[in-house]
Amino acid sequence: MRSHLTFLSLLFTMLFSTYSVAGFLDQDFSKMTLKTVNARNNIYMLEGEGGFAGGNVGVSAGEDGILIIDNLLSPMSDKITTSVSKLSAGKLRFILNTHWHGDHTGGNANLSDHATIIAHTNVRKRLMTNQENSFGKSPAQPKSAWPIVTFDKSLTIHFNGEDIRFMHYPNGHTDGDGVIYFNRSNVAHLGDHYFAGTFPYVDLATGGNAFGLTKNVGDVIKSLPDDTIIIPGHGPISDMKGLKIYHEMLVATTAFVKNQAAQGETLEEIQLDGLPKKWIKWGGGFVNEQAWIALIFYSL
Repeated sequence: MRSHLTFLSLLFTMLFSTYSVAGFLDQDFSKMTLKTVNARNNIYMLEGEGGFAGGNVGVSAGEDGILIIDNLLSPMSDKITTSVSKLSAGKLRFILNTHWHGDHTGGNANLSDHATIIAHTNVRKRLMTNQENSFGKSPAQPKSAWPIVTFDKSLTIHFNGEDIRFMHYPNGHTDGDGVIYFNRSNVAHLGDHYFAGTFPYVDLATGGNAFGLTKNVGDVIKSLPDDTIIIPGHGPISDMKGLKIYHEMLVATTAFVKNQAAQGETLEEIQLDGLPKKWIKWGGGFVNEQAWIALIFYSL
């Protein structure tokens, strides 16, 4: 694992050389804005613009108050508060974390004064301790950033007229990923199991696995109605059609790399030949083709 981590660290450092390995915090956040997109009914998505602000934020705004899913990098907290205040005058009561990464939990400490943070058990464990992955080292977070309600398999939050199901999908993007489903509005937030239109990042160092992620996305598809609106961890708001196309890519590319490796090809040989042309366009986002091949290879 250590050699894999070293290789991936070098690869991702080259990919993101314009940012600090510490987590994209060297940007000018004053130039960034948040775009509010209505998913359905009183469920919204906040998407960063003008730089890398972090993963998409889900919002439930209603008579019971405000619930948010994830909260970007830490310098974006005030902008989240401003955007949410335009949707409801209610108080922020719940913060749900889809996983532990700082681009999704960066605002935990800033926003948790009067809100309850909820996440999978492994998210709390990782936020409480020092972590290291292909982007470098992440120090333990302050106590105010830790989830105080955790679960192992699933839980339900009854809020703003919704039965909000929070379900754990193991060993996908990380070892603590959760998917949130709003039953009345028929909206799901998939966290970083879904990078809309691009190859996903898989955190192998903290329990992620490309094949596990592929299986999990397939299981999510089976569990949701065909007209579900999908909030991805990164990328524009989506739907079940988009999610199924994404899953088709995952199935095909993971199978391709597995087959090439089974024939004795090294990682470098597979990267040199590349993926089938049909999937090349998916490498224009956060993770390019070479990185995705490596993530699959080291998931074997």
